[in-house]
Amino acid sequence: MANVVVVGSQWGDEGKGKIVDWLSAQADIVVRFQGGHNAGHTLVIDGATYRMSLLPSGVLRGKLSVIGNGVVLDPKALIEEIDRLRGQGVAIGPESLRIAENTVLILPLHQELDAIREAATSTTRIGTTKRGIGPAYEDKVGRRAIRVMDLADLDSLGAKIERLLVHHNALRRGLGLSEFEARELYDELAALAPRLLPYMDSVWSLLDRNRREGKRILFEGAQGALLDIDHGTYPFVTSSNTVAAQAATGCGLGPSAIGYVLGICKAYTTRVGAGPFPTEQDNEIGRVIGDRGREFGTVTGRRRRCGWFDAVLVRQTVRTSGIDGLALTKLDILDGFDEIKVCVGYELDGRFIDYLPASEHAQSRVTPYYETIPGWKDETAGARSWAELPAQAIKYVRRIEELVGCPVALLSTSPERDDTILVHNPFES
Repeated sequence: MANVVVVGSQWGDEGKGKIVDWLSAQADIVVRFQGGHNAGHTLVIDGATYRMSLLPSGVLRGKLSVIGNGVVLDPKALIEEIDRLRGQGVAIGPESLRIAENTVLILPLHQELDAIREAATSTTRIGTTKRGIGPAYEDKVGRRAIRVMDLADLDSLGAKIERLLVHHNALRRGLGLSEFEARELYDELAALAPRLLPYMDSVWSLLDRNRREGKRILFEGAQGALLDIDHGTYPFVTSSNTVAAQAATGCGLGPSAIGYVLGICKAYTTRVGAGPFPTEQDNEIGRVIGDRGREFGTVTGRRRRCGWFDAVLVRQTVRTSGIDGLALTKLDILDGFDEIKVCVGYELDGRFIDYLPASEHAQSRVTPYYETIPGWKDETAGARSWAELPAQAIKYVRRIEELVGCPVALLSTSPERDDTILVHNPFES
């Protein structure tokens, strides 16, 4: 039995929440290993809609859920999310939720700095959610961050806050802002400590023990591989590693703990915010896809940019994340199109290339080569077996497999959990 990592294989928003929820029925533990509350899942279970940004999806199924050290955690946002889900009847307590003691905290100063930077950068706006994710990761790398465990030792917290503010208040003075008061930040964190500390744990040890006992672990990523700080469309990326290898680093297990990597991708392509998007359809086709797919961000509410499936990009993320199988989502959104296009390569300065170059300038200059595939008129929505799919829809899925060099393990045909066609069970690899 394999432990499974779920990652997005595009720019995020691929429908990971539903797939993680579907897989969590077979898992014993669900781990969130990177990102913050800048990414969201919308899950539909028995007609009820649940929106989550920080909590692993396993909490909805009563599974042990873990927030790993690779996450940056806004304590207020976490508490609000716990309270909201409890209000929907979800039982969440220390027995079902554990947080790594060395998880970095997002503070109000991070959020303010994030917003100021985004507003001030007129030439290259990244499209940040302004939730403080980037500045919190900067403090982590700069070795001045406040971590969950620091709330358990209030006697030494003051000195750590002073160390943090040496950096931030210098920045604030340079930006013409008032300095942060150490006492104000200390009082706020001290007040949050009783709500947060009951969940604190040595997560690497907890997971290692359960893995040795044969428990099934599901690792849940946020965003998508094309937003990876190293392998994404830099600088229009997030501030963490979103590829599958981060699953090990982000919770304290070794690479051998990963057995199977499942990449989630839509049957078309979307992106939120700025950055290159070779197959974007800023036209009626893009609007139709967006309206049918309800392409609005879970966290921000921003309308997503929509375009045709880009096999070049997904093939690239299959390799950078070591993806073993794909979960193809939202096939039903393409129902009714006379023809569907798939990007099979790019033209760059008069030559054909089969990859996305790393250079920001080169990325902005590529134009897609398309292969046109006949569409289908029958509905795929709600299909739960290959026999229920139109023949041309099956051909489309098979062609995607050929182009990206990876088999489809699951096929999703609606937001409902059970509208899923299982080809290969990742846990049985």
